[in-house]
Amino acid sequence: MASSSHKRITKELQECMSDPPSGMAVTLPSESDLRSWAVTLLGPPGTVYEGGTFQVTVNLPEDYPFKAPQVRFATRLYHPNVTNDSLGNICLPQLKSENWKPAGRVRAVLEALRQLLVEPNPDDPLEARIADEYRNNRAEFEKNAKGYVVRYAMK
Repeated sequence: MASSSHKRITKELQECMSDPPSGMAVTLPSESDLRSWAVTLLGPPGTVYEGGTFQVTVNLPEDYPFKAPQVRFATRLYHPNVTNDSLGNICLPQLKSENWKPAGRVRAVLEALRQLLVEPNPDDPLEARIADEYRNNRAEFEKNAKGYVVRYAMK
């Protein structure tokens, strides 16, 4: 079982490194640990996150692909679907254990994550206050989100 998991992870990693999802780069922080990936995500053009460079961690559990990867933002950002703290937990439907399928792929998760920056989902928030602001005071949300990009996501 471990060797088929290892093969699957190796194949997915090679695909993500050689042909990364749009606006991303995927690397291994340690060549000896195929289960821990580092993703650099550029803020999508035309969004409040444009101009930012966000670090994302992907950790594949021992029983991957039968359990979903653990994906977190290492760079703080202001978003209704990401915890507003240093943990950077993400609310993404396909990462929920009841939705994850072994056929799921890390690339699809990364593409969905980028799409979440383009189009937040205030109906399934981790940060209710930010979701309310997104729905009811978009100008204030955009000002706050851009402030976080300047503070945390620009080199």
